[in-house]
Amino acid sequence: QVQLVESGGGLVQAGDSLRLSCAASGRTFSNYPMGWFRQAPGKEREFVAAISGSGLGKTYADFAKGRFTITRDNTHNMVFLQMNSPKPEDTAVYYCASSRVLARENSAYDYWGQGTQVTVSA
Repeated sequence: QVQLVESGGGLVQAGDSLRLSCAASGRTFSNYPMGWFRQAPGKEREFVAAISGSGLGKTYADFAKGRFTITRDNTHNMVFLQMNSPKPEDTAVYYCASSRVLARENSAYDYWGQGTQVTVSA
């Protein structure tokens, strides 16, 4: 029912800025929270950030707080993750996902994108 497509990943130097994008279709976009997750090689998927349907509520993982910013543009069915001062340990595949409640657990999300690779070199 919902299709999510991430873009904006790539190879960046530590300290650069990067903005990931997620385009959504199918579900009434503005009614649902959205989240960003990431999965590094050999690691389990972990929560990065989430935003409420209206865009007024946000929550971040500790490692993301102060460096990453989640935003959304409901008129264009888009959600973004602004990554400032990324570090090599931020290297991972980044996924956007749609949920029915604002949550930090991946089990709360019912639709997932295919992911976009972010590689941060020192």
